[in-house]
Amino acid sequence: MLVGPSGSGKSTWAAQHYRQQEVVSSDALRAVVGSGESDLDASADAFALLHQIVAGRARRGLTVVVDTLGLDPDLRDRLREQGRLAGLPCVAVLFETPEPVSRQRNAVRDRPVPARVLGQQHAAFALAREAVAGEGWDEVRHVVDSAAPTQERGLAAAPSPSPAAPSERGRPRPGPDVVLQVSRFPWGADPAGWLRSVAIAADHHGFAGIALMDHLIQIPQVDRAWEPIPEPWVTLGLLAGLDTDLRLGTLVSPVTFRAPGIIAKTVATLDVLSGGRAFVGLGAGWWEREHRAFGLPFPPATERLDQLETCIETLHALWDKGTKAYAGSRVTLPETTAYPRPVGRPQVIVGGSGERRTLRIAAALADACNLPSDEDALSRKLAVLRAHCAAVGRDPSQVAVTVLDLPVVGTDRDDTWRRVERLRGRTAAAVFARRHHAGEAPAHRERYRRLADEFGVSTVFVGLPDLDGPDDVARLAPVLGLS
Repeated sequence: MLVGPSGSGKSTWAAQHYRQQEVVSSDALRAVVGSGESDLDASADAFALLHQIVAGRARRGLTVVVDTLGLDPDLRDRLREQGRLAGLPCVAVLFETPEPVSRQRNAVRDRPVPARVLGQQHAAFALAREAVAGEGWDEVRHVVDSAAPTQERGLAAAPSPSPAAPSERGRPRPGPDVVLQVSRFPWGADPAGWLRSVAIAADHHGFAGIALMDHLIQIPQVDRAWEPIPEPWVTLGLLAGLDTDLRLGTLVSPVTFRAPGIIAKTVATLDVLSGGRAFVGLGAGWWEREHRAFGLPFPPATERLDQLETCIETLHALWDKGTKAYAGSRVTLPETTAYPRPVGRPQVIVGGSGERRTLRIAAALADACNLPSDEDALSRKLAVLRAHCAAVGRDPSQVAVTVLDLPVVGTDRDDTWRRVERLRGRTAAAVFARRHHAGEAPAHRERYRRLADEFGVSTVFVGLPDLDGPDDVARLAPVLGLS
C-alpha cells in the first residue's frame, strides 16, 4: 500500500521496483472506466475495479502494489484486511517527499491538482504518518524523495549487475561455493559439444564445479521420461578432459545401482584423471520404476540404508593406504588392492534428510550432508544432524553442510515471471514462485550469503529448471557475486 500526496513519487517508484501487472493504480483505472486519469466522476467505478483486482491477485498469493493516495484510513483498513484474509504480508510504504518538491512536480502536469487540494493532501499525509504506525501493518517503510531519483531506506532495488569480466576463473568467491547441477540435457545433434559448452561457460563464470544427477530414466520433476539423461560417470570423464578447474561429481548416486567397490574404483579414477577434483554424492535411492525397468533389485528402505553405510565404509577402506585386509563394522575385505588411489580424498556427500537414519549415517561417516535450501527446513535438519554428531562423538564441523537449490532466475522482474509462467505447469504461480525463490540474481546472491553466514552452508548446488545451454549459465553467473 503506497501512501503519499500527489507528486510524491509513488507511481515512479512502483514502476522502478515492480512489474506493470503487479501495480494497481486508481488513476490508471479511472482512465479505463472513464475519460482519463483525471476523470473524478469515474472514481467510484475505478475503486470498485481496484478492489476486485486486489482480491483476485491476493487469493492467488500474488504481489499487488496499490498505487492510490492511501490517505483514507478506511481504505487502508479494507485493503489491509484483504491481504490478511489471503495470508499475505501487508506493507505500508510512506513517501516522505517535501511539499515544495511535490508542488514543483504537480505544476508541470497536464492536469495539475489544485494548490489548495494538494495542501490538504499534505496535511492528511501528516496524520496518516502517525496513524499507520498503529494500524497493524507487518512493516512500515519510508521512501525519502527530494527531487533526485527515488531512494528508499531499506527497500531499494538492488543495482543491476555489471557485465561479466572476460573470465572469472580463479577469482575468490564471496559466500559459499556454487556448483552447477545439470539435470536436463537438451543437447540436440551434438551431445559432446553441448556438454563442453556448458562446462566451459561454468568455469569461465567462476562456478566451483559441475554435478550430475544419477538416474536411469529422466525423472518427472525435471523432464519427460524419453528425454536423455546420460550415465553420469562416463559423462564426467568427458568433462575431466577439459581445461577447467571445476570439481566434478554426482548429486547423488543411488547405492542400489553399483556395487560399493565399483563406486570406489570409479570415483578414484575420475579423481586421478581430473587432478584431484572428484566428489561423490551417495543416497539410498528412491525411484522404484527405474530399478524395475533396468532389472535392479529395489529392497525396502531399511536395507537400502544398510547399503549406504556399507558403501561409504567400503570407499574409506579402498581409498586408504596399502593393500592389507580390512574388517569393519559392515564390511570385510580380504585385501584392499585398489589402484589408482585418489589424488586426495574425494568428498563423500550423503544426500537425503531422513532424520532417524540418513542424517545419523551422515553424522557418523560422511564428509558432507546435502540438505534442503528452504531456511526453515534447513534449520530443523541441522539441529537433528548436530544431535546425531553429538550421539556418535563427532565434531559437527567435520560434516560440511551443502544444499540443493532449484531457483527461477530472471534478468528482471518481467523476465522472472515469464519464466514462472512457462515452468509452473498446473501449480499456482505464487506457489511455484515461492517454492523456487523466483527472483533476479541479486536476491539469490544475498540468499546464498545468508545460508553461508547463518547456517554454515559451504556449497550450494544450483539446478536451473530451464537450463538450455551456456547462455543460461551466463544468466545465472551474477548469483556468484563475481561480476
